[in-house]
Formats: sequence, structure tokens, C-alpha cells
Amino acid sequence: MRTEFSPAQLREPGMAQSEKILRACVHCGFCNATCPTYLQTGNENDGPRGRIYLMREMLQSAAPPDARTVAHIDGCLSCLGCATTCPSGVDYMRLVDHARAHIETHFQRPLLEQLLRAAIGFVLPHTGRFRAAMWLGKLSSPFARYLPGPLGRMAAMTWKTALPSCKALSGVYPAQGARRRRVALLNGCVQPVLAPEINIAAIRLLNQLGVEVVVPEQAGCCGALNYHLGQAASAKQFARANVRAWAEAAGNGGLDAILITASGCGTQVKEYAHLLRDDDLYKEVAAHMAAITQDISEFLFALDLPASVQPQTQRIAYHAACSLQHGQKQSGKVESLLQKAGFEVLIPRDAHLCCGAAGSYTLLQPDMSARLAAAKTENLLALQPDIIATGNIGCQVQIAAGAKIPVLHWVQLLEQAQGREKNHLTNAL
Repeated sequence: MRTEFSPAQLREPGMAQSEKILRACVHCGFCNATCPTYLQTGNENDGPRGRIYLMREMLQSAAPPDARTVAHIDGCLSCLGCATTCPSGVDYMRLVDHARAHIETHFQRPLLEQLLRAAIGFVLPHTGRFRAAMWLGKLSSPFARYLPGPLGRMAAMTWKTALPSCKALSGVYPAQGARRRRVALLNGCVQPVLAPEINIAAIRLLNQLGVEVVVPEQAGCCGALNYHLGQAASAKQFARANVRAWAEAAGNGGLDAILITASGCGTQVKEYAHLLRDDDLYKEVAAHMAAITQDISEFLFALDLPASVQPQTQRIAYHAACSLQHGQKQSGKVESLLQKAGFEVLIPRDAHLCCGAAGSYTLLQPDMSARLAAAKTENLLALQPDIIATGNIGCQVQIAAGAKIPVLHWVQLLEQAQGREKNHLTNAL
């Protein structure tokens, strides 16, 4: 793609990187075939190729972005299905993230939209604030229909979401028997409120397999929610806090890996080397931490898990989160782990397409999110499964809203298959 950036613009590293990415695009349009929003609307500007043209014009221009351009870029899920399909290796993720940061600093949004985006960035990444907001939403949910748009949607969502009592995981959880590995596990921000049982199941399973698990108290949100809102500064602050916590844990016994049970967080943490590349204090240790970060499926796949201790009879419809299959390029491992554990694994039609969760997308783009959720849920239920499994908390909540059958993290099923009665931390956790 031809570009016309000025020499002054190209002296800015972010702009120079985006210009290089833009030039890699050859206009082929293969990306549109795997873009969920383009397939829903048929509008060229709702697909990656059209958005790339819009981003080029926006970044080259000295004028503030126009509302039409912003609307089409906001409509992108960042699912990265386009990156998987692209024959030219266009780094769409870094391009759209740069475009969003540019919009955040150069575009004046309507006041209500500003407040909503600020609230999302202020509340969701902090577990305590998010828990309080969820309980407040539950109290107000009977009045959801009377609340203005975004507030009504949030209140309605909390009505359908069960809030279990949250256990604050922190400290060291020792391996059962001889220690084979020592890892850090990221608590996250939203997941400990909505489904704390996921990390509990992960720790139990890892301990049983001879893995010592460290959960640093100071490691929390990965920063993805803020980063995809264009709030790069706060995203970097979360990254620095996590890097510090993991460096301390590594200094007290070493770390073989940093494990993530929410694949959206894993995609972000693996980008820490890029995110903090200009930070002289953190860039080297951030690069190391990013290099040893793994989705828990990667780690377990390499461990050679033992066969299930009991036969499994459930039919499992597996939804591969976009952040795992497109963002981290990790396909097939979860399916293999579940099959080895004895489950019948079913793959839905259009498995490569997003469910519409995409972090804060459900709040900011509710209509498109609902359309994608309905299509995904219909395809999963068509398989007539006993359980739906996925590996990202956003996907889990999104699909559970319309599924009417259990929707679990796949690691919970693996832990079930290994047999809780043999795990010495069943009661401790």
C-alpha cells in the first residue's frame, strides 16, 4: 500500500512502525473473508481492508479524525482473524492499537461516550472496584429498562451473572510430591470476580502434576482492557506492576513459566516486550517475562498429562477464543488435552469467528456483539453437547448468557478428569 507520511511524522517511532505495516498490505481482501463484522454487514469499511485504508488516511492527516472513521475503527473486535488469513503478514494488531491510541488523543468523543469509556478503564481492571460495581448492578438490575443505554446494559448483564464468593489467591501453592516445575499464575482482574473457580482448578491440577504455583499478590490486570480502549499509559502501568511482581517471584526461587488461564490476557502479556520497548528500566525484564509467558494449554500440552483416572461421558463443544487461535497462534492443544482426558470434543461450524465478547466490546458495541453471540451460541448448541468449554472469561460469560447449558473453562474439565480426591489442596483452596 502506498503511503504519504511526512518525514516529521516518520520520526515518531509509533508512526514509523504503522507506516511500515501499512506498506505491507497488498489490498487482496482475503482478510474480509474471516472478519466477523464484515460478514455481518457486508460493508467494506467494516472489514480489515477498509479499516486499513481509513487508518492510513487518519494517521497521515494533520486534521483530527472524523466521526465516521472512528466509528468503523471502534467497530473492530481485535479478534485478529484477519491476521491469521493475511498472506502478506500485515501486523494488524499493532496497527489498530496505534490507531486507537491516536483517536484517544486527537478525537473529541460525545460526553456520555467519554464517561463510559473512562468508567470501563477505571473500574473493570481493578478487582475490588469491579466486584463492587457488579453488586451495585445486581441491586439496580430490576430497574435496568429505565436506565440510560450503557447503564441499562450493564445492569441487565449483572442480573444474569452469578457472583460467587471470591477467594483472594496469593502466595505459594506447593507441588504434590516431587517438584517438576515452578510457575507464576496471573490472577487477572475480571475473572477472579466472575469465576474464581477457574484459577483454583488450575492450581489444583498443576499441583497434582508436580508444579509449584506462585500467585504474586501485586500481579493483577494485564492491561488489555485499557490498551484496546486507547489508554496506553495506564496499560503500561499495569504491565510494569506485573513485571515487578514476577521479577520478585523469580528472585525467590526462579520461574519456569508465567501461566495465564484467560487467553485474552495471555495475548497482551506476550506483547509486553513491545509495549515497554522504550522503557529503559523495564524493557529487558519485560522481554524476558513475555518470552516465558504461556497460555496454560501450552504448558500442560508439553507436560504429557496422564490419562484420566475415570471415564468421561460428556460431549464437549469447544469454542476456541480468538485470542488463543489468532492472537497467540495456539490451535489444537486444548482439543488434544480434552480428548486425552477422555472427553468427546465437538468443533462448531465457523469455529474461527469471534463470539463478540472482545473485552469491553459488549458494552461499547452491544448490537454487533449480540449478533455475533447469537450466531456463535447457535452453532455450539447445534452440536447437542452436554457442556460448552472455552478458555477465556469474556467468551465464557458471553456464551453462557444464551446457552442454557453449563459453560466452563476447559481447565475445570481437566481437573475433574484427573480426580479431585487425589489432590491434597482440595480443601485448602
